[in-house]
Amino acid sequence: MAKDMTPSTQWHEKVAPDEAQRFEGYGQQFAAIQARKSQRYGTGRALHRKQLTAAKGHLEVMADLPAFARHGIFASSGSFETWVRLSNGGMDRAADRTPDVRGFALRVFGVKGDSALGNGPAVSQDFALINQEVFGFPSSAEFVDFVVAASSGTGNLIRFLIKRYGFLGGPARLVKLMGTMGKPFTGFATEVHYSAAPIACGPYAVRVRLVPSVGNGPSRPDAKQDWGADFSAHLRDKDLKWDVQLQPYLDDQRTPIEDASVNWPSPYTTVARLTLGRQNTDSSEGKALMAEIEKSIFDPWQALAEHRPLGDVQRARKVVYFASQKGRGAA
Repeated sequence: MAKDMTPSTQWHEKVAPDEAQRFEGYGQQFAAIQARKSQRYGTGRALHRKQLTAAKGHLEVMADLPAFARHGIFASSGSFETWVRLSNGGMDRAADRTPDVRGFALRVFGVKGDSALGNGPAVSQDFALINQEVFGFPSSAEFVDFVVAASSGTGNLIRFLIKRYGFLGGPARLVKLMGTMGKPFTGFATEVHYSAAPIACGPYAVRVRLVPSVGNGPSRPDAKQDWGADFSAHLRDKDLKWDVQLQPYLDDQRTPIEDASVNWPSPYTTVARLTLGRQNTDSSEGKALMAEIEKSIFDPWQALAEHRPLGDVQRARKVVYFASQKGRGAA
């Protein structure tokens, strides 16, 4: 008998008593890494430092959505101006052929409602998506420890993994992480991207997915040498489109809020269509837009209150992203 897949509002967060203090420490650690890397590469983000390209388009929210989706930006049909920033996930400006997580960030303008940050009206509704369906770590603490170790080189990372997971567990963990980083990637016009961690959707909780249209076409044979150039080539030839989909929370066992490393089994529902009209990112207008987007904020907490980020990883992001924004003069 099939299990019930009815969306539920019975989710809850579990905030540890020491979270505020720990998260402040995470922000300081990331700020130190960011400052060190900026001395080498110039001012930039702590993670997702290398912007590959950027573009503009619009998000078209569909009508007659199911009840769990009809909240916040998806409450009614409409069109919203949208910026897109594509990036490699690392803290360095490595060659595109280097294994890495890839980032597909959206900034949707024209939203109306209170901000998730509690500081007045929302400026935008941002979505930070990656080419991984789940987060690589069950908790923010484990992720931060990994990033801090990795920021000092491979040798230090291996020593950290052995100390944390043991002589057998350490190498096994490294192999798993390298598998995640080295996941085959065909290009931003062709790959599915995910929020990995949940956000609120009114009284519900959801994860977000961005699914490319078949009409976007295949990537070029040499795409991995320059992911941005491959994407820009697509965009010069045609409009590019993606379905925006939501996946609802069911219960704590199958769809946990606090552990972003667990893949949810609930079905996705298409709620909007992202369209990037034909444009030349190499034109003077395109380069100006890319420069403006690079200076801008793309933050899951830059959101409507009805789409507040949920869970340990997302709560840590609130502090770490703000520290990063201050470090590059964007906050």
